Amino acid sequence: MIWAGLLIMIVSETATLLRVEPFWSWNTPIAWTGFILFADGVVFRARGNSWIRSAPREFALLALVSIPLWLVFEGYNLVIRNWHYTGLPENMALRYFGYAWSFATITPAIFEGAELIAVGRGSGRPGGSSGSDRYSVPPFASIVSILAGMLMLASPFFVSPEIARYMAAPVWLGFIFLLDPINALIGGESLWLDMRAGRYDRIVNLSLSGFLCGALWEFWNFWAGAKWHYTVPIMERWKVFEMPLPGYFGFPPFALECFTMYVFVRQCFLFVASAFKPTAARSVRTIGR
Repeated sequence: MIWAGLLIMIVSETATLLRVEPFWSWNTPIAWTGFILFADGVVFRARGNSWIRSAPREFALLALVSIPLWLVFEGYNLVIRNWHYTGLPENMALRYFGYAWSFATITPAIFEGAELIAVGRGSGRPGGSSGSDRYSVPPFASIVSILAGMLMLASPFFVSPEIARYMAAPVWLGFIFLLDPINALIGGESLWLDMRAGRYDRIVNLSLSGFLCGALWEFWNFWAGAKWHYTVPIMERWKVFEMPLPGYFGFPPFALECFTMYVFVRQCFLFVASAFKPTAARSVRTIGR
């Protein structure tokens, strides 16, 4: 799987540079599929445990959930207008298939990247105790965090369209403040509980994965035929690939946001599933370690 993933990435990017189809128009989903296979293979070789090999059903759920989770941000982009797409297939069926395939790789890539970094750092092992289950988030702090998250996520809708273009930061942070204390309250994995337990490995791994995946997203996108362009009104002349330089600092919060959003959805799913299978929660995979 390691060599297959690596080969897919190399072939897809090389063919993209040469403008060879279908790679030139489909480089993003193809290259990310290769990265996910590569990272999963490395993690499995190092640990004997990985998302695809050890939790294939949850991995399938993760990929499916990744699509609507990203569509949330596409919805926000209708307001903040920070990016747009060009070179998409004219056939609408192919276009939506491309959207679905690309969006399905986003959260899996971040989580696989976090475990790949964890292996490199020698931190943690999936499936072990978090060491934070005996901690809780103070009620007042939870309320403040939830209200702050709600305010952040609502803010782009209550300003002028010109100002809304500068409101990316609240969008990339809001779900962390909103959902992380809720995840802690409903028994899910939580960044806040990790910090109260003095464990920062998950936060570090996810944040570094955000930087890694962000750089790869922009690298693979830059020469692709079907691609996105940014219209962020900040340092537009200081770009690395298509992304203005400050934008790269949004990728670590985005990785943490993907974590909080997926954990929330998973906990809701487990709540329903536990009614039919009380042991469902035991089979979930620890994220980012």
